[in-house]
Amino acid sequence: MSTVLFDAPGPRGRRRIAVLNVVGALVVLAGLVWVIWALARKGQFAPEKWEPFLTASVWTDYLLIGLWNTLRAAALSIVTSGIFGLIFGLGRLSQLRVVRAVCGVVVEFFRAVPVLIMMIFFYFLFSRSGVVAPPQAPFYGVVVGLTLYNGSVMAELVRSGVHNLPRGQREAGLAIGLTPGQSLRLVELPQALIAMLPSMISQLVVILKDTALGYIISYSELLRSARLVGSTFANYVPALIVAAVIFIVVNYTLTWVAERVARRLSVRTTGTAGAVAQDSGVAAVGVPTGAGAE
Repeated sequence: MSTVLFDAPGPRGRRRIAVLNVVGALVVLAGLVWVIWALARKGQFAPEKWEPFLTASVWTDYLLIGLWNTLRAAALSIVTSGIFGLIFGLGRLSQLRVVRAVCGVVVEFFRAVPVLIMMIFFYFLFSRSGVVAPPQAPFYGVVVGLTLYNGSVMAELVRSGVHNLPRGQREAGLAIGLTPGQSLRLVELPQALIAMLPSMISQLVVILKDTALGYIISYSELLRSARLVGSTFANYVPALIVAAVIFIVVNYTLTWVAERVARRLSVRTTGTAGAVAQDSGVAAVGVPTGAGAE
């Protein structure tokens, strides 16, 4: 049974919504046309402004290096954020009150601190403490900042995903002799991971985009490379437009790949869960089956 939060609009309401949508689209289109016209008046679309991007040196010396650094930092941050989120998410679901309290403080603290502040803090920490080589301090500052912030968000996704499962899942696990911890790891967590995949995919895109904040601590990512191109060839706006297009393509590709992996994982997990349920005598929705069921 489904519920709605508001009444479905009638014919007049649908016409009003359609009119507002058309008006909003026209306003956005007019704003875009005005921006393009203003840039054209300033000569930002002149051919000489775009000619540097037709040369190999701009790509090999600037943009491709920046893109590689962006992807490198994002890939490592995605892995470490996932590990951080899984550990602390399970910690917030622990049966031990002390573990729940410590993990809750850690997660809430790093969720509340802006990621840019953490990048700057760890950049100075690494560069002045000698833990890593000074040239590598910006890279590790970006990765640690992204890991702590986005890992805390993923921990909350894990916690909320498990809490949103029907109570019958845990009851079914306990009914076949699993401990609460085993039920959490083997029954509830796999289903929660599948349920939170859309939010997880969105968080991956956030990680990739937030690597652009690294230019503030002199990390040579894509945005910083585009700024260098703009200052070198006096085509600042075209350089930023090219960087934006690259970000859009990369983010779309990441989203497409993540959704395909999530779809395949969902199918495999569903099939495996069904097989395990049949072998263990527990239905997928947590209802005992078989000869022993009443």
